[in-house]
Amino acid sequence: MFTLLLDLDDTLLDTNIQAFAPAYFAALSEALAQDVPQHLLVPALLEGTKAMTQNEDPALTLREVFDAYFFPKIGRERAALQTKIDRFYEEVFPTLERVVKRRPEAVDFVEWALQAGYQVAIATNPYFPLQAIHHRLRWAGLPPEEYSFALISAYETFHFTKENPAYFYEFLAQLGWPEGPVLMVGNDFEMDLAPALRAGLPVFWLRQTPSSEHLDVPQGYFEDLRDYLERTDPQTLQPTFQTPEALLAMLRSTPAALTTLTDSLPSEFWQCRPAPGEWCLVEVLCHLRDVEAEVNLPRLQKVLAEENPFLPGVVTDTWAEERNYASQDGHRALVEFVASRRRLIALLNAATDGWLRPARHAIFGPTTLFELVGFIAEHDRNHVRQIWNLFPKRSSK
Repeated sequence: MFTLLLDLDDTLLDTNIQAFAPAYFAALSEALAQDVPQHLLVPALLEGTKAMTQNEDPALTLREVFDAYFFPKIGRERAALQTKIDRFYEEVFPTLERVVKRRPEAVDFVEWALQAGYQVAIATNPYFPLQAIHHRLRWAGLPPEEYSFALISAYETFHFTKENPAYFYEFLAQLGWPEGPVLMVGNDFEMDLAPALRAGLPVFWLRQTPSSEHLDVPQGYFEDLRDYLERTDPQTLQPTFQTPEALLAMLRSTPAALTTLTDSLPSEFWQCRPAPGEWCLVEVLCHLRDVEAEVNLPRLQKVLAEENPFLPGVVTDTWAEERNYASQDGHRALVEFVASRRRLIALLNAATDGWLRPARHAIFGPTTLFELVGFIAEHDRNHVRQIWNLFPKRSSK
């Protein structure tokens, strides 16, 4: 399956941020005027947004990051304002359509892509709640009620913003790590494309006029994008994971995506087996937890502490039955996996010059820290796919 990740602002929708941002701030300030002075609201909004862009913690959604900064700054609890916030996004936010413009050619492209069999997803920077993003898609002439978008990123369900390469891997993980080509399409090179390139994703720079910059990046407008897709060998648009930064981003994305994928799942899904002998969700999460704590972390610690150490092979698949994973608490297993993954990431962040350190693996032979981390990332992808296939897919809408 070919997956298209489409930016929203100034790609599918002419947002005119110079007009939209002041109108948005003014409307929200008026809606909350009785509770929050404007001189507190706007700075808190801006700094709360900045806090989201800086988040590296896979256990915190962007909404949680924003709330932790924003509400203390304005001196109110979210619960006290939630009714007014909900009313704002339901009744007032839609009126901001007056400051944006629809791009009919964007609608034509999306319809062509869906008819051609592409998996189309909305990879907008998740600064807003999903309700607001749905409104903006309607402004673009692409109402989510009518278009089968595979996923729409929003601040309730994402843990990283687009400035962070981990955002793109979290996106793909929430799609179940689809196998096949991927293309990120956006208008802002620094915001949309540079982080995607750092993650190893192919990109297309959507521009109405050609640029003399970044000539190695395919670019053009919607008709050029369609032509590019029709004439390019899809196999050349496979993601690659060839740098330490990309691997670290993937390691961050796994616990983040698993938290979203398993959030609010009915209890029966945690114990449901897709077929006799296959693992249920609880068993997969317990497996990830134990492999991280008992294999991955000690193994990388050994490579960083010793010169060319020998790493014995470990058979872990039998642990599911030996340790009776099916009877354990899957929610707790996920929390413990996230804690171990944080420690592993911290270990690698400190190993700035150690990615080529050698080791001898009982099965793989001579190897390096970089290759071992690549094995962990591949292990992550396989089990995210396994979890994705365990339960009915939830709508992005």
